[in-house]
Amino acid sequence: MSDNSFPTSGPGRPKDPAKRKAILEAAKNLFLRKGYDGSSMDAIASEAGVSKLTVYSHFTDKETLFSAAVKAKCEEQLPELLFELPADVSIEKVLLTIGRSFHALINSRESIELHRVMVAMATQDPKLSRMFYEAGPQQVLQEMTGLLSQAQQAGKLAIENPLHAAEHFFSLIKGGHNFRLLIGCNPPLEGAEAEQHVREVVELFMRAYRP
Repeated sequence: MSDNSFPTSGPGRPKDPAKRKAILEAAKNLFLRKGYDGSSMDAIASEAGVSKLTVYSHFTDKETLFSAAVKAKCEEQLPELLFELPADVSIEKVLLTIGRSFHALINSRESIELHRVMVAMATQDPKLSRMFYEAGPQQVLQEMTGLLSQAQQAGKLAIENPLHAAEHFFSLIKGGHNFRLLIGCNPPLEGAEAEQHVREVVELFMRAYRP
């Protein structure tokens, strides 16, 4: 249950970005280790080395903090800058960069653990699952859809439905290996094997959508 009894900082009062970062790191660590219900705001404050009031001044409740932690994790691996389409850069190069970063994100220890937590909680707390999706996967999908729309308008790709194409791209990057990793059958795909996989996906994607 959300606890809104703590006031946020007043208008114009600056917040310490270092403390915000520490709170987000503490939240990510605790949510992964103990799950959402097992991570209290008191514990997150202690882990971050700040007061509980400071946590509430940055994030009004635990739900807001959870969403921010998921979004921060995605932005670490997939900053918005990756989804830009410079005029002097080929679409293949842009897709390779996004593919590498997305592959690293979904196969990271933190993402795998968070994914398992969300699957386990799916039937218990659909609202939390929706918050996770909107804060992370949906944001990434929207950024990719915007990029592919730009590429289509610039004549670099021939795409009728950019949203569907974005979903196809990320599904191909995940492949069967990510599922096997999630259920503990395989270690992460790394190094030359990971690079080869991403290149194969981009080549296949370009065959489908090249003008």
